[in-house]
Amino acid sequence: MLKKLYNKELSMLKKLYNSANTFFNILYAEKMTIVSGIFLALGIVVHFSDMSVPFDPIWVTIAISGSPIVFFALKYLILHRQITSLVLISLGILSAIAIGESFAAGEVAWIMALGEILEERTVAKTKTGIQNLMSLVPAMARRIVNDKEEEIPAEEIKQGDAIRILPGEQIPVDGKVIAGNTSVNQAILTGESLPVDKALNDEVFCGTLNMHGSIDIVCTRESRDSSLQKMVRLVEEASAGSSPIQRIVDTWAVRLILIALTIAGLTFVFTGDLIRTVTVLVVFCPCAMALATPTSIMAAIGQASKHGVLIKSGHALEIMGKVNQIAFDKTGTLTTGQLTVTDSIAEQNYTNEHVLQVCAAAEQRSEHPLAKAVMEQYRKTLNTPLAQDGKFSMQAGKGVSYQTNNTIIHCGKLPYIIEQNITVSDNLKAQEEILRRQGKALIFVAENSTCIGIIALADTIRSSAKEALAKLRSLGMHTSLLTGDNKITADFLAGQIPLDTIHAELLPEEKVQKVKELQEQNNTVCMIGDGVNDAPALKIADVGVAMGQAGSDISIEAADIALIGEDLNKISYLKKLSNATVFNIKFNIAIALGINLIAVICGIFGIIGPILGALVHNAGSILVILNAARLYDKKIA
Repeated sequence: MLKKLYNKELSMLKKLYNSANTFFNILYAEKMTIVSGIFLALGIVVHFSDMSVPFDPIWVTIAISGSPIVFFALKYLILHRQITSLVLISLGILSAIAIGESFAAGEVAWIMALGEILEERTVAKTKTGIQNLMSLVPAMARRIVNDKEEEIPAEEIKQGDAIRILPGEQIPVDGKVIAGNTSVNQAILTGESLPVDKALNDEVFCGTLNMHGSIDIVCTRESRDSSLQKMVRLVEEASAGSSPIQRIVDTWAVRLILIALTIAGLTFVFTGDLIRTVTVLVVFCPCAMALATPTSIMAAIGQASKHGVLIKSGHALEIMGKVNQIAFDKTGTLTTGQLTVTDSIAEQNYTNEHVLQVCAAAEQRSEHPLAKAVMEQYRKTLNTPLAQDGKFSMQAGKGVSYQTNNTIIHCGKLPYIIEQNITVSDNLKAQEEILRRQGKALIFVAENSTCIGIIALADTIRSSAKEALAKLRSLGMHTSLLTGDNKITADFLAGQIPLDTIHAELLPEEKVQKVKELQEQNNTVCMIGDGVNDAPALKIADVGVAMGQAGSDISIEAADIALIGEDLNKISYLKKLSNATVFNIKFNIAIALGINLIAVICGIFGIIGPILGALVHNAGSILVILNAARLYDKKIA
């Protein structure tokens, strides 16, 4: 009986606590703080004009902004056994009320509420954009039963089911190819700039895009265990592990309270004056210190936005100054992510222009990324009319053919050309070896029975990459490459720009593991990427930076910072801005402590009372804000 009664009472207390918590959170929100500020302004008019009013407007300010401070101070003290700066502020407010100095109490309460709002605006709001990944999984799938197709919801696919995927469709589950050939765009998982050819027994992954051929696969992992779901979980786990920015003053909360109570107590013992005692408690309220961090960070965020950098997390801005390891993705980050023709090599008796024109004639009807890059180069350089009445055919993952009355053209991989009984000269084979070592994709071009040349394509390095990495190295940064591309491509890139460490052929979870390994070696890591496959690593890194213009929505959501443009020099700018911001914060805290010290001394000797003390400490808050504002226009070299 007693246990039931106890449980009932406990349940009622929990409901009461939850209701109170909700109520005081509403009072402490931005809209109510604005209302509180209006009543504070009215209270100032009343207090300094001796107007006769039915009630003092300051009490509304105290109720709206002061009561939540007292509630949250008690909440942290009782439930979490944590002494925060709110305890000291509550003491100042309650002491001022106790001696009838309502204006001082209201002013302190409102300044603290304002500081809380400024701080909240600098803390990244974790968004749910990563869930958009699941839209990459088709709602329906074609299951093959007894050689017949049946449409079923994708979530009903079981391990061992045979699934058919047509060209242009996304793959609904992880599996192995059991029939057909194709090319699959795996950029979502690996960041590879080129589609990957798939044949019998090759693995395919959930959410990737089937580019050309029709394939049948057998499901090896159900939807809930797929590589795509694993990536979602990685980002969610990393988000749950991140902590909000902590005000510097809270780390000193216990010491400040002890110092304040000691000085206030000694003031009362030696002077016997309760007003002086309360004045000490009022001016000790760390409002200016509470504003020191958020105002500086807001000013820095404002400056960064003018320079094409969006900072979503004040915490990340602070940490950026401590970064000593920069990890880069390749495709779309250090490179543009756009394939371009880099070489056109012609056999003897042919010209480079002729090789390009013949290749363009065959590729003009293809939707393959390599074909599109060839056509783009053709339009830029030659742009003469091409025959339109030929017969086009394609073998997925191999090559294309184009036949007119007098000519047949074959374009594709070397094995495909050899399959057509076309001889490739030793000279072209030697060129192939050189170009492959450079990580380039190759199209062999054959006209009738002769292989006339090679078209080489590659993802181009960003124009700012070399200079940006050199600047980071001059700042003492160690740079790493984390890419899903093959090792040959990664090594070739490292030969073009100054990278310290190369890690190639990484899946998203392996990128996360590499970032964790760097962190375990007492490094502060900044990860820079652009693709969906980078999102988990961006989240787990100490600071995540996304390429905003070329980057996916998911990577931008996962990152703390986004670059609006494509200038990688903004990374060194960010580090310098972080250092300037941290210095500004420390300087603001020094201003706050200096003003509080002077005000405390004046309070002890009775030079100022609670109201003037509140105004003086308010002046400290204004100075902190003005000093922080300087950061907005500060020139960061």
